[in-house]
Amino acid sequence: MIAGCGDRPQGAGDGKAGEKLRIGIVAKNLGSGFFDAVHKGADEAAATLGAEIIFTGPTTPTAEGQIETLNALIAQRVDAIAISANDPDAVVPTLQRAMQRGIKVISYDSAVAKAGRAVHLAPSSDELIGQTVAQLAAELAPEGKGKIAVVSATPTSTNQNSWLAQMKQALPQYPGLEFAGVVYGDDVADKSYRETVALVKQHPDLAVIVSLSSVGIVAAAKAIEDQGLTGKVKVTGLGLPSELVGYVRKGVVPKFAIWNPIDLGYAATQVAAQLARDANPEDGTEISLGRVGAVTFDADGVGAMAKPFIYDQSNVEQFAAIF
Repeated sequence: MIAGCGDRPQGAGDGKAGEKLRIGIVAKNLGSGFFDAVHKGADEAAATLGAEIIFTGPTTPTAEGQIETLNALIAQRVDAIAISANDPDAVVPTLQRAMQRGIKVISYDSAVAKAGRAVHLAPSSDELIGQTVAQLAAELAPEGKGKIAVVSATPTSTNQNSWLAQMKQALPQYPGLEFAGVVYGDDVADKSYRETVALVKQHPDLAVIVSLSSVGIVAAAKAIEDQGLTGKVKVTGLGLPSELVGYVRKGVVPKFAIWNPIDLGYAATQVAAQLARDANPEDGTEISLGRVGAVTFDADGVGAMAKPFIYDQSNVEQFAAIF
């Protein structure tokens, strides 16, 4: 069984047919465009499920603020809680108390330690991220051919190194691409800029730069524009619409990827509702995510939602206003 999914004590909401589920969606903090978009997706899912959303969170992104928020939701006897954690461990005792009272708990976006939740809904996976950035590079290289290089964060960054490894594994699908190497900007704008300039001087025939860092992609885009290489060297990778919208308009970054927070809120609500209605889901159970597909959770209760969402001229303006 998935951890934390035992039978609900008498008196807790049980999600029976005909009863309206009440789901608490906890943001890292209120007033964030990203979590405003999560809220929008949660409301959309709730409308299809006949559920009620209580969207809440602290005013500043602290564990202490989330604990106060969680205590309020427990007092309201909600059926389920979905939380993006400011601290993976600090909220665990409070969430364990919620589960003891029969409230189903999931984390999304930013994980809670396993002891404090039933499942964690990751917006994507290392493999899917690697596949996506390799695909973007192939789409932006002329006729799918040419040299590509990577601007990463630090040489010791666990997630970036994993994404890079998965990208390299995906590259044989695109035989026209030649991997020229990786530079490290340490997630610092100035260094990422300098490393990008050095990269294009070392490889004047470079076709695409992929940044696995949201700091690095902005710095790389600025460097390419300043070097007068707009249109010749394409920049792509992982970034935020609000920071890249101008570079998309100019053609420096024709397309890039990051998770869609609206879909994330929608999916988290779908998972929370289904756990609330099924007291004993088995490990490996596939759970429907409605319009965004399905997810299967592993033995640790972790499931990846989908490939990162692609942003380009057709949608970046809309999302730039959100996050």
